[in-house]
Amino acid sequence: MKILITSDWYAPTVNGVVTSVLNLQRGLEAMGHEVRILTLSETAHSRTEGPVTAIGAIGAGRIYPGARLRAAPGTELLQELAAWKPDIIHTQCEFSTFLMARKLSALTGAPMVHTYHTMYEDYTHYFSPSRRWGRKAVSVFSRWVVNQTACVIAPTVKVRRLLEGYQVNRPIHVIPTGIDLSRFCRPVDEIQLNVLRRSLGIPAEAFVMVYVGRLAEEKNISELLHQTAALSDPSVRLLLVGDGPYRTSLESQVQALGLTEQVIFTGMIPPDQVADYYRLGNVFVSASSSETQGLTYLEALSSGVPALCRRDECLEGIIRDGFNGWQYQDSAQFRKHLQKLMEDPALGVQMGRSAAELAQQSFSYQAFASRVAAVYEQVLGVHPRSAGAA
Repeated sequence: MKILITSDWYAPTVNGVVTSVLNLQRGLEAMGHEVRILTLSETAHSRTEGPVTAIGAIGAGRIYPGARLRAAPGTELLQELAAWKPDIIHTQCEFSTFLMARKLSALTGAPMVHTYHTMYEDYTHYFSPSRRWGRKAVSVFSRWVVNQTACVIAPTVKVRRLLEGYQVNRPIHVIPTGIDLSRFCRPVDEIQLNVLRRSLGIPAEAFVMVYVGRLAEEKNISELLHQTAALSDPSVRLLLVGDGPYRTSLESQVQALGLTEQVIFTGMIPPDQVADYYRLGNVFVSASSSETQGLTYLEALSSGVPALCRRDECLEGIIRDGFNGWQYQDSAQFRKHLQKLMEDPALGVQMGRSAAELAQQSFSYQAFASRVAAVYEQVLGVHPRSAGAA
């Protein structure tokens, strides 16, 4: 098949959508499909590089941190994609590139499949002073997007239930995003890890809680800071890997809580180095409830690190209590499970081993791409290309 994937974000940007797109692209190409990408440029200038077409865009950080909006027509480049005649168009975002995908679908007759990545209800503080109004707007907008496609892919049951609540009238396929397990399953280089640990100022005897992801308000990292403070244990370190718009606020909270010696901000880390940062942790922690799937959870588990995360529907089948980590509901549960790991290092090793084994069995990018390709074939059987499409 000729498959056009559209996304407002693409490499070198690092986020969950980009990770999903890259892994899907890699898996589909390995299966023999021809894949092209339509995305937004990091500048106002449009360009084509290999299979990637990037349309000029400008920053729209006031709407959402890191957001970009189309600023160039890119007419010739879009005409080239139409002339390529994709068999199917897989949209990954709901804004600028979705509108371009609609146009290309109309020109070529290629049906559209959409993946719903973002729990916009948890992001209403960026664009609406009223959470109630924001949720209503999200419902109407999401329904408008999905109902223009042949079907929608939901990364988790949580997202499927959300879309059902929005009363979308298209088939919903639950397909967990896969990851490149090879990045996280390679043998541990203890010497390299020790060098990294020393460079971050982490004592050899420290118990390390590691968080990886955007430092954004909706990630609820403030809760992790308060959990760390409540432990009153100077041997504990909280390693925050990543960057984002909430970092300055978090740094102020760290000072106010007296945690400057215990909380470490790494800033952005190159993707090929992230696995080592996971492995610095005795446990992966997250207090977020805004995830659609939480690829960092899968990456941590694949790295052999048990997880301790706030209970969430998106973690069904991923974090199994007592097997590869725990899901907690309140501070007492967080401290109870953390204490088990701190008092019994062998338990952490055992759970980490279980975490890696489960991830390898269930979350490869190859399996992900195969399931998505099956959806494409099903859609093409129901929605063949229009005979008169150019």
